[in-house]
Amino acid sequence: MIRSAFVILPALVLANPVDAQDAPRVVVAPYVELSQVVTADLNSGDVLTYSSVAAGIDASVSTRRANGQVSYRYERRIAWDDRIGDSDVHSGLARGQYLLARGLTLDGGAIAARARNDIRGDAPGILAGNVGNTSQIYGAYVGPSYTTQLGAFGLNAAYQLGYTKVETPTFDTTGTGRRLDYYDDSWGHLAAASIGIAPGTVLPIGVTLSGAYSRETASQLKQRYEGWYGRADTLLPVSYTVALTAGVGYEKIEASQRDPQVDATGAPVVDGNGRFVTDPASPRRIAYRTDGVYYDAGVAWRPNHRTEVRGAVGRRYGSTSYTGSATWQASQSTGVGIVVYDTVTTFGRQLRTGLTALPTSFQVRRDPFGQNFNGCTFGTSGSAPGGCLNDVFQSISTASYRARGLEGVLSSQRGRSTYGVGIGYANRRLYAPANGSGIVVTGLEDENYFGQLFFTRALSRVSGFDTNVFLTYTDTELQDGDGTWSGGATASYYHGFGRLSTTASLGLYAFKVGDFETNWSAQALLGARYTF
Repeated sequence: MIRSAFVILPALVLANPVDAQDAPRVVVAPYVELSQVVTADLNSGDVLTYSSVAAGIDASVSTRRANGQVSYRYERRIAWDDRIGDSDVHSGLARGQYLLARGLTLDGGAIAARARNDIRGDAPGILAGNVGNTSQIYGAYVGPSYTTQLGAFGLNAAYQLGYTKVETPTFDTTGTGRRLDYYDDSWGHLAAASIGIAPGTVLPIGVTLSGAYSRETASQLKQRYEGWYGRADTLLPVSYTVALTAGVGYEKIEASQRDPQVDATGAPVVDGNGRFVTDPASPRRIAYRTDGVYYDAGVAWRPNHRTEVRGAVGRRYGSTSYTGSATWQASQSTGVGIVVYDTVTTFGRQLRTGLTALPTSFQVRRDPFGQNFNGCTFGTSGSAPGGCLNDVFQSISTASYRARGLEGVLSSQRGRSTYGVGIGYANRRLYAPANGSGIVVTGLEDENYFGQLFFTRALSRVSGFDTNVFLTYTDTELQDGDGTWSGGATASYYHGFGRLSTTASLGLYAFKVGDFETNWSAQALLGARYTF
């Protein structure tokens, strides 16, 4: 769950990439599904009805070499009248690792989700009916990692290639005259390596030297992010369970872009998809740049092999910086994870870093209203409780930004019951050229508070119910931006008849932007699924 790309890859290759399994297991379950949905606007009394045709697959593998899971669903929504448009929804998550050779692992992941586009507009939480201000998002990464021991020295290296794509949003609901540019796609590269010694081997203290290079290129306004990093860390045990940590590093980060073309009134020119048209004659302008030394010091506490707490405070990005993490494996099926992060990043990089931190075995919930995987994802074991992508999906930013925040997850399975809790806070400080045309985000901040709870209970071998409750608050300093509350709850009952299963679901959702009236809506669904 560590958010710094410089930290996460060396940490990834230090761990055993694929746990050996006593009983190899491969499960593949493709399915088709038909549903009927009714959604009602409780403010106006308007009721809309549509049909849904879906196809998907749930699969997992757990062997001595491979460990992974994929859950993907494509849904076609067919309107009954002109008041609601036909639409396609892709929702899915894949995470996996494969042991190529001793010490050499291939790691990968992919995600498809819908998320809020402009932080100033509607905050859709249940994707039923006419949903504005959302975009379909795709992200993926793949790369090898290598770890070995050379005498007293531990050597780690990793490379990651990533891609992010965002489709143009549904109809705009911001009500503002100055809209933001729309994210298109980006390619990212990350290479990292480290070498270190454990305390008490060569020296009384542990020492690790690390280095990394990161580069991302985005098509929108020819944006570019490039970072060089080097760091030295020390660890001094002061007791059997406590150690002091200290580190100093050097980093050079530069984010830049070109200007959009403007018309006679000075407004940015947009293409047929609503994205800014890049001015090829404009100079490359610096959105963010740092070049210098940073440092931190902290403490690590590990009373047993199931509990670890780390925290550090230092100076980075021109101000005080706090980072940390805590993990507690209460049992084989119950775990807690907390992370405090601070990094300069982009939307594509943050999405891929968050995706990397998700477990390779996760809970799949039957969410009939299409909100899978854009919030918290909960693991199936206490050693990997899960992670949240709310900080990424609070809005889709084309600008680079400093991301700071805290998140925590709890995941548990007890008998027939499974539940998970996720909470967090995220802050972004946006960066853009101060003198660029059409720029409205320079130096501004936005923030997001979120909470999510799910509970599933099997009533018998063939029946059960699940519930999901969520609440978010977002605020922004952008022009025409107001604080937005949104929340909702869904409940579903399912019953199986062999390969055929049926589902009945209800949902209630509300959001409020600034001083405007709270928007309330209710949803109902009846569906049938056939699993092959």
